[in-house]
Amino acid sequence: MPEWDKLPGAVKTRCTEIAGRVRRGVRYQGGERDDLVLGAKTVVAAMGAWMLARHFLPTAVATFAPFTALVALQATVYRSVRHCAQYLIAMTVGAALAASLAAVAGIHGWTFGLLTLAALVLGRVRRLGEHGTQVAIVGFFAFSSGQGRIDYIGHLVASVVIGALCGLSAHLVLAPARHTRHRQEAVADLYEGVHRRVGVLADTIESESPDAARVEQLRRDWRRLSADADRIRHSIDAEKENGRLNPRRSIAGAAQALPRAQEAVDVAQRGLDHVRSISRSIHYAVDNGELSSVPAEFRSTYASLLRTASTALEHIGRTARTEPGVLGEILDRTAAELDRAQKEALNSPDIRPAVFALQGTLLTDAGRLVAELRRGRRVLDPSA
Repeated sequence: MPEWDKLPGAVKTRCTEIAGRVRRGVRYQGGERDDLVLGAKTVVAAMGAWMLARHFLPTAVATFAPFTALVALQATVYRSVRHCAQYLIAMTVGAALAASLAAVAGIHGWTFGLLTLAALVLGRVRRLGEHGTQVAIVGFFAFSSGQGRIDYIGHLVASVVIGALCGLSAHLVLAPARHTRHRQEAVADLYEGVHRRVGVLADTIESESPDAARVEQLRRDWRRLSADADRIRHSIDAEKENGRLNPRRSIAGAAQALPRAQEAVDVAQRGLDHVRSISRSIHYAVDNGELSSVPAEFRSTYASLLRTASTALEHIGRTARTEPGVLGEILDRTAAELDRAQKEALNSPDIRPAVFALQGTLLTDAGRLVAELRRGRRVLDPSA
């Protein structure tokens, strides 16, 4: 083996990353541990399938057993069953097609071409998914190596069944872990991040000497939080799939918790669109010096409005079920502050048109944010 110090830097970096992932997977629950467990189950299932196929079946078909075990071991039980079913159907179609052509027309070049054409057409059936190509692959093996003989095809089917059973049995012995609580906590962390930064935005608006660099940092933070929301939504979708056919039990109320978490992420993303627009307007106003021309009373009321809206976001994002009465009171207070800010903007004497337009833009975005919070409350708690 080459000495560690002589390895290229990229190789050492990659090895260090892999070692870190393995170490974290051993120590902590989460996606990295799931990957480790899935890898270990795959190795054991493939090895067991190969050994059984080698013991009971001809060597020519033994390879199909571990390959099917790989197909049957996906990240979730539902996906494993679906892929396994698609592969078994594709294999059956390919083997039957090869046997039929060999029996009716014999083994010839033109029959092989006809087999290829038919396999390509049948492989495009949407229900076979990504395993449609297996119609042609299995058909080629059954036609060329097995000469279309029924005994070869029977052994081939047996090998595939052994692999499927080994793969699915690994999931039954050690089913994938459930992560409903982790998904809820990820949503809560997202909302906490939005809550803190809306508070910073409110302080910036209220400040007599706003910091442009601070506002620019907020705009970068909004983009990052939006990307986090996309990632969390995908993880919730994956966990919903993970719950299907999974023999492991999850937390109480998991069936309602994941859809609620998904709706909460949608509310957060739409809210982020509005606070990003507010931040963009504030950033331009700070650069142009217009924010300092906005009356202090309006800026103070608007900042209070944002802080109250931030409190509403914090309540929506909690892992526990939102108290509709408490959230309703907060939203009513937010609406009252929005109304007060609108009145102050209309009653501000002798302000420049550019400042008046800035106030109108900020109020429009705030009104949309408040409307989004109310809509989110109805979606998350229809009885409210």
